[in-house]
Order: sequence, then structure tokens, then C-alpha cells
Amino acid sequence: MNPNTHYATLFVESLAQAGLRHVCIAPGSRSTPLTLAFDAHEKIEVHLHLDERCAAFFALGLALATDTPVAMVCTSGSAAANFFPAIIEANMSQVPLLVLTADRPHELRHSGANQTIDQVKLYGDHVLWAVDAPLPEADAPAVALRNIQSTAQRAFATANGLRKGVVHVNFPFRKPLEPGAGELEIGDWRLGTGDWGPRIGLGRILPMDEQLDELARIVEEHPNGILVCGPRCPDGEFPEAVAALSRRTGYPIFADPTSGVRYGPWVENTAVISSYETFMQAPMSIESPDVIIRFGAVPISKWLNDYLTKAEAKHRIHIRQNGVWADDSHLVNWFLQVDETAVCDLLSDRRDGEGATGRQGDLLAETFKWLLQKIDIKSIDFLQNVLADDHFDGSCVTDVLQAMPDDSLLFMGNSLPIRHLDQYGFATSKAIDAYASRGASGIDGNISTALGMHVGSGKKLILVIGDVTFYHDLNGLLYVKRLLDQDVELDITVVLINNNGGGIFNRLPVSKFEPPFTKLFITPHQLDFEPVIRMYGLGFERIVLDANGRSAFQAALQTHLNRSAPSVIELMTNGNEDERIRKEINSMLKEEIKRMKHS
Repeated sequence: MNPNTHYATLFVESLAQAGLRHVCIAPGSRSTPLTLAFDAHEKIEVHLHLDERCAAFFALGLALATDTPVAMVCTSGSAAANFFPAIIEANMSQVPLLVLTADRPHELRHSGANQTIDQVKLYGDHVLWAVDAPLPEADAPAVALRNIQSTAQRAFATANGLRKGVVHVNFPFRKPLEPGAGELEIGDWRLGTGDWGPRIGLGRILPMDEQLDELARIVEEHPNGILVCGPRCPDGEFPEAVAALSRRTGYPIFADPTSGVRYGPWVENTAVISSYETFMQAPMSIESPDVIIRFGAVPISKWLNDYLTKAEAKHRIHIRQNGVWADDSHLVNWFLQVDETAVCDLLSDRRDGEGATGRQGDLLAETFKWLLQKIDIKSIDFLQNVLADDHFDGSCVTDVLQAMPDDSLLFMGNSLPIRHLDQYGFATSKAIDAYASRGASGIDGNISTALGMHVGSGKKLILVIGDVTFYHDLNGLLYVKRLLDQDVELDITVVLINNNGGGIFNRLPVSKFEPPFTKLFITPHQLDFEPVIRMYGLGFERIVLDANGRSAFQAALQTHLNRSAPSVIELMTNGNEDERIRKEINSMLKEEIKRMKHS
């Protein structure tokens, strides 16, 4: 048997045994052994992408949706470099990926051979583990073959560990790359041991009794506390568990829109605070808590982060099982690497069993929570009334949330869209999975990531994206056309907010420096996206956001969301006017908060 085929087959079968179910492949010659081995395996679904960058971001989306490792394959040379942006995002967001790059054999490295670069540890510290696989050889000893199998199992387990992330395996292959006749039957090359490598298990880190005792004591002694749920909080049972902890401690939850906590049925009877990005802009709008308990990554909100930094809290506790540090202000004084859901459940049970903080403590806790809820509810009521009458890009994000059905997927592009969701996407009991690529906060690959999440979750997808971000990943739309050509049903609605450039820069001080500001930062492109969108087979509708455009957009949303077909609603806006309205709303709410405090 061709040793390349043999090694690739062993590796792929071992990955399948470990639990791999998806691979994203960008075509190339040197990766032939891996490509054919994956294609021959009935348990692994192949997603083919012509563009390596799109393939990598699509894999990122699949891994986000399934919360399990997804593999991606490319040929040698610069193809591997095009994986890099998605690898950075996956590393920063702790998303499990297996990067399998084909390479030239050792004798061709550093020789001037065509399409040959140094791929060994190409991705540096952005991966959890990098392996330069052995060169396949005929008549390899059994231990060498077992090494291939255990490497596959270890790679999957490492990517899927408590700290999820990226593993890179680099495969050197000599020619011939193609198998002989009949050499791709998976299962013909099982070793005498009858297995495909070691089974590797994963457990939970539970808190010790003394840690729970200390947490319980801190909560008992300090009734004025808050819970902060940032991006990338655990899914599953965590939202219900942290909501129960909030109810039992009296600590309100400041919930980032991508935390998984801001949207869901638990919001109905829990103090979930969500308008803070606006009301915290008013000086001294709320007092400082004594205790801050954080989950997940650093929140998106500028004003929430400023508040947390300036707070005179006695205890700043961060609970994160994966152990990834996320405290850019360097104020956390207790980091607990334990299972977040378990801590919430066990601490809630103690609160049930031991009673409470005493009548005075209960009153303090209730007063602190009541004041926070009051300002949040009144701010939301005020903003909803104002947003109902205004036509700017931020108000259209509220339209998207209202139109979305239960159990659907919302992906927000970086720059303005995710910030609008943070500011105007208020908490609701509607079940919405909201995501954004906030690991490195890049605008590249957002379309492909959202598509990967749609395919991985099977849920209706609404993608809200800016024009520059959309432009950066136009190639990602090819996968939509490929699936449509295969008669695959796609339930995708894209809201393209087109303000003709980088509107986010209007928020920066450099916006005062004209003419270089518009030329070098806003960078107007004057692009007509319709021909490209239709080329890829998506439906298209353009709406100008003027006095009549808001109602037209709301009607278009209902129409497109009911079609269950891929389509784009292009919303033409004016970036300068959008920012003017947003600032005006902020000023109006500041005055309203002053009146609240004196009433």
C-alpha cells in the first residue's frame, strides 16, 4: 500500500473514533492523501471550499455551533498561511480546531523547491500543540503506526480540552501522492491490537469545600454585589444556573449580548441588566458594588468596563474552568479555575440551606438590586420609545431582535453591528443564540463563520453585517451557491448595513481631522453589491433608510424571514447621520437619568 495512503487512513480513522464529524477541505495536490481519506470515511462530512481563508472561518463556525473539534485541510505553501486569521480567532475565543497542513518531504525543505515554505510551528503560540508528523514509510514498525493513531487521538483531545483551542499537525508527503487501486477501503488497515489509539477522557474541575465556604462567606457579608457574564460563557445549563444564583444572592446580572445569558426564558424572573452601555454614560448613575463575580471573557461594552475598573469593590472574583485570564484592568483578586455551572449550583444550594444575610443584609441587597433594575427598566422604556421613532442603523438592530423567531441564531458582524446589539439589544425571554467573533474582533471571515454556525446548528440564521466586513468575506458566499446547487435548504437572512465605509471610525477623535479622515479611515468604496450577491444565488432587496425606510425594512424582514431561503437585505444608511442620532439619544437619556435620580 502507498505509505501516504496508509498513514492518512490511520490518522483519519483515529480522528473519527475520537469523535470528529466535520472537515473543511481546500483543494490542492500535496494534501491528496488526507483529502481522499476524509472523503472515503462515511462518518465524516466533507465541506469543500475553494478559498482557504473561507474554509478556516467556516470550520470555526462549525466548531462554535457544535462545541467539538472540526478539522481543516490544505496543501503546502501559502495555503497554510491563509488559515492563520481564523486560527488566531479560534485561539483567542477558545474554539476547538484541528489544522492539518500538507507539506513537502524533508529533503525539499529549504531547498528552493516550488510551493515550499517553512511550515513547522508556523502558527507559533496561537496553537495549543504543534506536531511535525513523521514522513510515511513502507514497512513501518508497529510503534510508528501506533504513533500516528495516538497523535490523532491526542490532537482531538487537546483541542477539546478544558481550555479548548487549536492543534496543528503538519504532514510531509513524498510522491506518489495518489493511492493504488482499491486502497481506500476504511477498515482494511486495523492493527493487531484491534483499536485505533488510546481513549482519552475529560472531566470537570469541581470547587473544594473551603472555596465554597469562602465564596458563601463573601456573599453573606456583602449584600451589594453583581454578576458579570461576558462573551464565551459556558452554554448548556450555565445560563439557568447563574440566573438561579442571581435570584438567591440578590446580585443582578450584567449580561453581555454574546454571553448566552441576555436572551432566554430565565430573563423573565431574573434581574438581567442590559441597557448599561447607554445609562452608564450618565455620571454617577449607579453606586459601586462591594463584590464583582465575573464569568467569561472581557465584556464588549466600553462603559461597563469603565464602571468595573472604577468600582471600589472589596472582592473581584473571576470564575473560569478553562483557566484563560481575561482581566485587562488587572484588578481581579481571586481567580477560580473551576466549573462555572457547578459553582453556581453549589453556591445556590448553600444559600437555600443556610438562610440569608439577616434582615438588614437582605434589605440592602434588595435595595441595591431594585435601584439597578429601576434604572435599567426605565432606560429601556425610554430608549424603546425613542428608537421606535428614529431611523438609523441602531434602531434597525432592535427591529431584527423583535422579528426573530424563538430558537434562532443571530450573528453580528464586528465594528458597528455588535456594538449596536450591545447598546440596543435589550434582554428578552425569547430564546436567541447571539454570537460575534470577539476573540480578536476582526472583520475578516464573518460571513463564513456565520454560515458554518448555521450548518452546524441547523437553526435559522440572521446575519447583521457592515459593508466593509461584508466586502472582506465575499468569497464565503460561494458555499451558499454550492449548497443551493445541491438543493440543500438554507434558512439565511443577511442584513447588510451599508454606510459606504468604515462608519465605526466616526466614534474616534481622529474624525475631527478632515480631509484625511474620510480618505484614510472612512474609505468610501462606492460599491454596488447586488451583482455579486445575485451571482452567488441569493435573493436581494435594497432599502434606503430615510423617513419611510424604517417601515419598509420592518416589512422586508418579515417577508425574508418567512421565506426560508438565503437572501440579503441591503440597508443604505448615512454613517455621519447615524452617529449624530446615536449621540443625541445618549444625551437625552443622560437628562432622563438626572430626572430619575431626583424623582
